[in-house]
Amino acid sequence: MAEPRNSIYEMNVENDLRYLQLLSRLFPTIASASTEIINLEAILNLPKGTEHFLTDIHGEYEAFQHVLKNASGTVKRKVNEIFGNSLRESEKKELCTLIYYPEEKLQLVKEKESDIDDWYLITLHQLVKVCRNVSSKYTRSKVRKALPPDFSYIIQELLHETESDPNKQGYITKIITTIISTHRADDFIIAMCNLIQRLTIDSLHIVGDIYDRGPGAHIIMDTLCGYHNFDIQWGNHDLLWMGAAAGNDCCIANVIRICMRYGNLTTLEEGYGINLLPLATFAMETYASDPCTMFAAKQKFADNAYTEKTLRLISQMHKAIAVIQFKLEAAAIKRHPEYDMNDRLLLDKIDYRRGTVVYGGKEYALLDNVFPTVDPCDPYRLTAEEKELVGKLHASFVRSEKLQKHMHCLYSHGGMYLVCNGNLLFHASLPLNADGTFKDVDVCGRKYSGKRLLDQVDKVVRTAYFGDDGNLKDCALDYLWYLWCGPDSPSFDKDKMATFERYFIADKELHKEEKGMYYKLRDREDICDNILMEFGIHSDHSHIINGHVPVKIRKGEQPIKANGKLLVIDGGFSRAYQPETGIAGYTLVFHSRALQLVQHEPFESRQKAIEEGKDIKSNTFLVEFNSHRLLVKDTDKGKELQTQIDDLNKLLSAYRLGLIKENS
Repeated sequence: MAEPRNSIYEMNVENDLRYLQLLSRLFPTIASASTEIINLEAILNLPKGTEHFLTDIHGEYEAFQHVLKNASGTVKRKVNEIFGNSLRESEKKELCTLIYYPEEKLQLVKEKESDIDDWYLITLHQLVKVCRNVSSKYTRSKVRKALPPDFSYIIQELLHETESDPNKQGYITKIITTIISTHRADDFIIAMCNLIQRLTIDSLHIVGDIYDRGPGAHIIMDTLCGYHNFDIQWGNHDLLWMGAAAGNDCCIANVIRICMRYGNLTTLEEGYGINLLPLATFAMETYASDPCTMFAAKQKFADNAYTEKTLRLISQMHKAIAVIQFKLEAAAIKRHPEYDMNDRLLLDKIDYRRGTVVYGGKEYALLDNVFPTVDPCDPYRLTAEEKELVGKLHASFVRSEKLQKHMHCLYSHGGMYLVCNGNLLFHASLPLNADGTFKDVDVCGRKYSGKRLLDQVDKVVRTAYFGDDGNLKDCALDYLWYLWCGPDSPSFDKDKMATFERYFIADKELHKEEKGMYYKLRDREDICDNILMEFGIHSDHSHIINGHVPVKIRKGEQPIKANGKLLVIDGGFSRAYQPETGIAGYTLVFHSRALQLVQHEPFESRQKAIEEGKDIKSNTFLVEFNSHRLLVKDTDKGKELQTQIDDLNKLLSAYRLGLIKENS
């Protein structure tokens, strides 16, 4: 008769012995394994880190960077909590501005301060207090990893010693005075301010649409590529640029057209080194006598430095690339009847002699009837000059080193969706039928729905960029364009993208884009619960977090839907949307005590923030209050750590049972 087993771990140890032997290489003794268990158990009982959620940034890099620097008002709140009435409001504002923009603010301070050493002494003490506060929820190890190497030891001493201890008072004071006397105060202040910024946001979620409209998407990507902890849920504007970088000509044409529409040549030329000279030459020759009135850049968003001559050239380039886009898209639509996008084939519905177009069985006058490159008998054929131009633009995009670097960042840190700490993040939609069931969507010849749809789309997006199977890659590359504007695309989900209508038809009813069923049903709590369950999320405190469709506060729309189950946090970060929304975007902040929605007013400029201390004015709304403070053990990371603890306990059992020998 078999002897009873002595330990609950014994059976598992026998099954997992090979894994435990590998684990023993990292923790070769009972002492080392026990120490790690103690460390991990302690971490589980720290407060959870603060998560920030942003979406639909659309190239507005100054506002984006400012929101990161002030952590959606968190830095200001911390300064108020720490210093209360001991500092005047003007002094607290000065301190906050220093934390946001240390290099620039230091320069201004040194120009007006008569006793700079005294200012250094006061300011360094203040920064140490703020840094102690924001670092208190992290382990010393995590803080140490975030420290700048040059000042790591000094900052550790200042953070973990206190002047309230009489034995340490002189020690700390001497550290600070010596920093000043050795002329290291500026560098030390900059290091401390950057550390405060980093520790205030533990993780950053970008829920899509970094690109288009605003002038600095490349600057935002530079910031993200160097950021300590972030993820991206791809939006249709991001996917458009990913398609362009992968060599999809429809995507390339759309990217250039949108940049022309918003007068944004900076991202293309300065950001990514895209050579627009061939397009400019072609446009000037082809549309020399065409006023291109309908293709004028949106001046309130265009660079104010543009001359009338440059704006005229942009209009010509805009029209040239738009016509090329319609031709390229027609070829893609004809290659893929499953896209069901024949309603986008409109060049063959034009009567070029009379200047009209037949649309939905009705005839409309065209706002622009100058088409020198369109053959009425074969309207979708590219001319020889257009073919040559497309080839040059294609080469410029796929060979742009900076663009490819940023796309690799989008792929390595991005995906179609993310489940994180009980929340489901995706940019736009999960296509639904009218009855709320998940809609079957064709993806490269097979139907998918629900979570399987987003998983498959994610694979296809990666195949388009990294794949080496010719036929599969070609299909995936075309599908990247479909994700930008296709009616059943989970990153778009509207009946059409009314690009042609907005340029050529006056009737604004035809400019409207009918949203899919997801947008009509997502106000229902049962629908949101069903979607959450589809992704394996069952908590009462879970939420769906979306962007894509701006919340028009001015028209009474609200970002919180379905009794708090769904949050739409696109509030108009892009200046192009702010006249419609009435605000300048949202940030969602999820910290250990609550889930808060921060509503921002327009950001004036980086310069005014530095010189006048003009912070973004923000209003904070409580979405959900936690009855108990959330700890690391309540998070997804906590579950991972608990699994590690369980494995280490098995290793301890194996050591004590003699199944694995210690190796000192």
